[in-house]
Amino acid sequence: MELSGPQKAAALMVSLGKDVSSVLLKNFTDEEIKTIGKYLTEMSTIPGDVVETILKEFMDNFSNNKDVPVVGEKFFKDVLAQTYGEKAEQLIEEIEEEKSKTPFQNIRKVDSKILATFVQNEHPQTIAIILAHLDQKKAAEVLSLLREDIQAEVVSRIARLESVQNDILLEIDKILEEELLTRGTMSQQKLGGAQVAAEIINCLDKKTEEIVLSQLEEEQAELAEEIRKLMFVFEDLLKLDDRSIRTILKEVKNEDLILALKGASEELRNKIFSNLSSRAAEMIKEDLEAMGPVKLSNVEEAQQKIILIVRNLEKEGKIVIGGGGEGDQLVI
Repeated sequence: MELSGPQKAAALMVSLGKDVSSVLLKNFTDEEIKTIGKYLTEMSTIPGDVVETILKEFMDNFSNNKDVPVVGEKFFKDVLAQTYGEKAEQLIEEIEEEKSKTPFQNIRKVDSKILATFVQNEHPQTIAIILAHLDQKKAAEVLSLLREDIQAEVVSRIARLESVQNDILLEIDKILEEELLTRGTMSQQKLGGAQVAAEIINCLDKKTEEIVLSQLEEEQAELAEEIRKLMFVFEDLLKLDDRSIRTILKEVKNEDLILALKGASEELRNKIFSNLSSRAAEMIKEDLEAMGPVKLSNVEEAQQKIILIVRNLEKEGKIVIGGGGEGDQLVI
């Protein structure tokens, strides 16, 4: 009994049962469904040998590694929906997220020393795969921290790497992440340091600043000295050259400058005036003479605003500042 393709499909669906057939039908076009449906409605009995031949042909397609044209994603989503109902949507989202995951994305945030410690006992091929997924600078840092006896081998394997299956990459990534998380070293970043402490203290009012530094000097004299050297106070404007002073003055509001200079030394005032036009300097001098008593907190607040401007300009690379304590100063 010779059957056409649609007839075989109809017979196969009857053999597989309603549940599987309902899923298969969703992958056919309307015209294909009509054709298959025509044969299904006309069927009464199918000889056992015919069913056996169709099933054997179907299985041979898989055993011979022949491609089977299916819409895999749609098929899978339909199966999940039929099996899990509302939960299917959540499962699909998790699968999509896993598919879109970039291997070693989180590893890139780990400190080079920590990463080197964790991978140095791995097989050189595994190390090569990991380093190949880092940016060149970080990969070089990690490589330089590995044992000398494996460095050349790792470089050799990186050079010979061609392609690695994504599931293998994700598995290596997963194991490494789990190990790092277990030891609490995942995504470690430098958060503090003397420089950060100095910048925080710079934002305190004078009274609190002195209390903190005095206590630090009693308990940790060396640290207190280091922080003082990194601090920038308003009078440190004297250490900057005229070009930098002019750059800063362009960003400062006139009212803040006048109030800040109310508590400045005569030397600093003169430095500021010398970097203003004659007219602007004269106007500020007149405003200072006419200004009555002001609260010290208001003066300090205005000075802090200018210090913040100085720090921002430094971050932008427009000026370079030295520390607030003794020692070498940077040339601007």
